[in-house]
Amino acid sequence: MNKASSLYEPGPEHHDSALRHVTGQSQFIDDLPEPAGLLHGAVYFSNWASGRILSYDFEKAFNLSGVISVVDFKSIRGENQMGPVVHDEPCLAEGILKFRGQAMYLVAAETREISRQALEHIQVKVEEKPGIFTIEEAIEANSFLGPARKICTGNPDEAFHECDHVIYGELNTGGQEHWYLETQSALCIPDEEGRMTVYASSQNPAETQAIVSEILGVSRHKVTVVVKRMGGAFGGKETQGNHIAAWAAVLAQNTGKPVKLRLTRDEDQKVTGKRHPFKSNWQAGFSNDGMLNALKVNLFSNGGAATDLSWAIMERAMFHIDNAYYIPNLEVNGRVCLTNLPSNTAFRGFGGPQGMAVIEQVMNRIALFTGLDPVEVRRRNFYNKTGAHNLTHYGQKVERNPLEEMASQLLDKGDYPIRLENVNLFNKTHSEVKRGIAMMPVKFGISFTTSFLNQAGALVNIYQDGSIVIHHGGTEMGQGLNTKIIAIAAMELGISANRIIVEPTNTMIVPNTSATAASSGSDLNGMAVKEASAKLRNRLSAIACRILGERSRMIVSPADLMFDDDYVRLEQRPEMQLAFNDLVKQAYLNQVSLSATGYYRTPGLWYDKEIGRGKPFHYYAFGIALSEVEVDLLSGEVRTLRADILHDVGNSLHKAIDIGQIQGAFIQGIGWCTTEELKYSKDGKLLNYSPDTYKIPTIDDIPVEFMINLFPTGANPGTIHGSKAVGEPPFMLALSVWLAIQYALQSIAPEKVFNFSLPATNEKIVKWVEELLAD
Repeated sequence: MNKASSLYEPGPEHHDSALRHVTGQSQFIDDLPEPAGLLHGAVYFSNWASGRILSYDFEKAFNLSGVISVVDFKSIRGENQMGPVVHDEPCLAEGILKFRGQAMYLVAAETREISRQALEHIQVKVEEKPGIFTIEEAIEANSFLGPARKICTGNPDEAFHECDHVIYGELNTGGQEHWYLETQSALCIPDEEGRMTVYASSQNPAETQAIVSEILGVSRHKVTVVVKRMGGAFGGKETQGNHIAAWAAVLAQNTGKPVKLRLTRDEDQKVTGKRHPFKSNWQAGFSNDGMLNALKVNLFSNGGAATDLSWAIMERAMFHIDNAYYIPNLEVNGRVCLTNLPSNTAFRGFGGPQGMAVIEQVMNRIALFTGLDPVEVRRRNFYNKTGAHNLTHYGQKVERNPLEEMASQLLDKGDYPIRLENVNLFNKTHSEVKRGIAMMPVKFGISFTTSFLNQAGALVNIYQDGSIVIHHGGTEMGQGLNTKIIAIAAMELGISANRIIVEPTNTMIVPNTSATAASSGSDLNGMAVKEASAKLRNRLSAIACRILGERSRMIVSPADLMFDDDYVRLEQRPEMQLAFNDLVKQAYLNQVSLSATGYYRTPGLWYDKEIGRGKPFHYYAFGIALSEVEVDLLSGEVRTLRADILHDVGNSLHKAIDIGQIQGAFIQGIGWCTTEELKYSKDGKLLNYSPDTYKIPTIDDIPVEFMINLFPTGANPGTIHGSKAVGEPPFMLALSVWLAIQYALQSIAPEKVFNFSLPATNEKIVKWVEELLAD
């Protein structure tokens, strides 16, 4: 086996695009050079949530100077569908309208301004019908997407009779706008052979390729999708980046001209799906000492007007209903509601946050009932490292579980006993401002729960001068995937990072890839790059053995070599070395291939939905947070005074990027928990669709004291360089802020149960204060 120095850290110091980002040199879809003859697209979106199209007229729009094409569904040459899992989402409306923001017609014009002006000249008559917009309305109307889902272990109904106490509760968790900086965009360029090149802002280029090809009525090999980078995504471009690409491609095919389409910020927020709102009700049975013995939960999500990824999101919520806690008798049921809203979609955590919020509410209610410290209740119910108490409700073992050690370290370094005492003293002496403190553990499963998606490919090319180009199936959206890929290849080949570049993702070079999602970008693509690099290293090793053997007059095997610091050396005689450049040149002269593909699939994953058992996750990532807040009872304003985070990333592939991911996920989670509330009218119209009315976190929402440390769990077995995923798990740590707000409010009436929900906005806090103060 070839070796690399354990002390050598060849990876990039910073994000590979950091300098270009801060100097404005990074190119996104709207920055690409405009090809000759470019047309600008626009979409006529439905203003009706539910109805039937009676008539429409394009004449005035088409006669506008500069308008080249106006099309409806009849202009689609292939299949009028863009549903990624279930074909229940038309590319363009065919007569029935299902939600406000549904695409009805497309315009291509010489300028962006003319295309948008043309939309105002399209005349449409619609027979409007009543819609269903909320989970409550959907339940009453029996309006659901797909079958009910159930996972059960033990017998909760029997166990309730043996519990000291049984309590009930309900929790509403809101949706969330992705608010990526780059809105949905695409540039489509047709060629003379009927092929289409799509420059997309998509997390899933292979799926974009598949949907565009189906809509155009051509084979996939005639559609090339290229993704250089996205200006943020967070799940919002896993499936819904396909839509804009499909619309632009339809216009490009019909006009024979390149077409660029970019949504405005207001359009993007109005027409795209969000994080799924959930309504959950539960029944919990527990002992006097706070041990949870039985739990039944019913989860309802608002799926919107089409399936999208709602089933998989509900499934992950059900998988994470336990969070970090062993529950011997647990039944969880899930239903996705069919409503007249844009189809909700993937968002960081993918159902995990909604499921975890429920069990954390249960833990708080147990603490309230028993009078125990909420932190202590949580620790008592943690999964054990071994034995019967480390098996989930779906039958997977929770292995290498460091939560108790993490909790001990965090509470000790976070001065929890002293701070808890100070918080309680503060609340006794202040009537208009209260403080709260809370701990939030996270156990998050890593892998696509649709098992076949856990695969990736890569292509690594070495040029004669020793420089390297990598192609892989993942996509860069600011998370630092390409930086980690460079570090992996540099480590495998023992070379410096500045020799390596990562090319834009291209479906013609690495085909049939999975989405960059489920926190698996580095896990999957990193392993594929590792395999390709290993093939190249083995080929180079054969040449190095011959050359260094001749120089040293020894028999040299690959096991004697060390690839290190841009050289190949004999491990026992490091003065015998060969520069990487020279080795590559010799390999070329000896007719050795300097190009290799790599492929990886995650082993051992399976899940049987019929019986609710399996091993859907390759491993679990763990984290724990301790947050302290101050709540103004008169205004509802919340300040996060301090947040201490301890997170498990295994052997970090890039510490700076991992810490950045933890910071960003936590702050985005604070937004979901506190400020980001989607407001709809009674007829389903989104009211706050711009940054002046939809409140994403600002610098003022960052904790005053913000401490993040990586917990040293060591190498994670069977993963790329012993690392763990970090994109999604820290998001749920922000629930500690939500729980701390509840602690602060509970001090007003320590024994009173109130209707706490998520997000805990300023307005809601004021109402809860009134509720708690009422007799």
